[in-house]
Amino acid sequence: MVLLRRVIGDALRARRQGQHRTLREVSTAANVSLGYLSEIERGQKEASSELLAAICDALGARLSELLGEVSNTLSLAENMEGVLVPVDGQPAEAARQVATDGSVSVSVRQDSPLKATLHATRTKKRDVVYAA
Repeated sequence: MVLLRRVIGDALRARRQGQHRTLREVSTAANVSLGYLSEIERGQKEASSELLAAICDALGARLSELLGEVSNTLSLAENMEGVLVPVDGQPAEAARQVATDGSVSVSVRQDSPLKATLHATRTKKRDVVYAA
C-alpha cells in the first residue's frame, strides 16, 4: 500500500529541491513552521488542502499540477502486481522495476512484509524523483 501523504511529501520535496531552495525559504514563504513542512515532506503529517495550496504557491506551482503528478504516481502504483508480496527467490529488501510508461519509471523495494518503498522517476524537461 502506498500512502498518499508520502507521495505528496515526496512531490513537494522534489519541487523544492529542483528549485535549489531550502526548507526555511519555503516554510517562510508558505507561512508554515519549518518542522511541520519537514514532516509533510517526509510523509509523517497530512497537510490540509489550504496548507498544500500555500506550499504550492510558495513553490510557484499550482495545486492541480502537484496533485496531477501525485495522481499519476498513484495510478502506476495501483497497477503493480504484488507490491507487498516478496518475489520468490529474491530477498525481501531487493528492489525491482515493476512499471514504466515512457515518462515515468516505477520500482519497488520490499523493506519488510508490511512495508514497501515506491520509487518513481519522472522525466520531463528535467529529472524529478519521487519516492514513497
